[in-house]
Amino acid sequence: MEDVALNRDYCLSLLKEYTKSDSLLKHAFAVETCVKAYAKKFGEDEIYWGNVALLHDFDYEMFPTAEEHPFKGSEILKAKGFDEEFRNTILSHAEYSGVPRVTLLAKTLFACDELAGFITAVAYVRPTRTIDEVEVKSVKKKMKDKAFARSVSREDIIKGAEELGVDLDRHIEFCIEAMKLNKAELGL
Repeated sequence: MEDVALNRDYCLSLLKEYTKSDSLLKHAFAVETCVKAYAKKFGEDEIYWGNVALLHDFDYEMFPTAEEHPFKGSEILKAKGFDEEFRNTILSHAEYSGVPRVTLLAKTLFACDELAGFITAVAYVRPTRTIDEVEVKSVKKKMKDKAFARSVSREDIIKGAEELGVDLDRHIEFCIEAMKLNKAELGL
């Protein structure tokens, strides 16, 4: 039997089956982009890491409450043959899940999740609405503005970089550069 965790086409079809919102799809692609870039940097499996990131919120639109997301998604993935590490990594991206982030992949997913969304929001308020104008200093400045993208947890962005063991500015820059390389798919 084929390993579903290594089949991006299958993972993408699963994402699109459960997620209809264009913004949530783009978020999945943005997180995937950042996580895959880290996989390459760390010499890890880019396909596996990318697919974990691609599916980290696939259940959110149908099951948006803390009681359901990402738990329902984990059940769906288990039934479809995804391995325990894949599912636990996704569970661990939610602070409230009680699943610890012990692997490098889990720490990377958590570090990239909120940041990718925040960088996207910053890009949308730039004059050209592209990632090309986004700089570390503009991201840091917007992080101080509590009214801007208020649903994004600044604490999670900071904690994610700390858990990953990278300087926050370097982490932001790394994700911006990764997203620039995939700006067409991200709509940026």
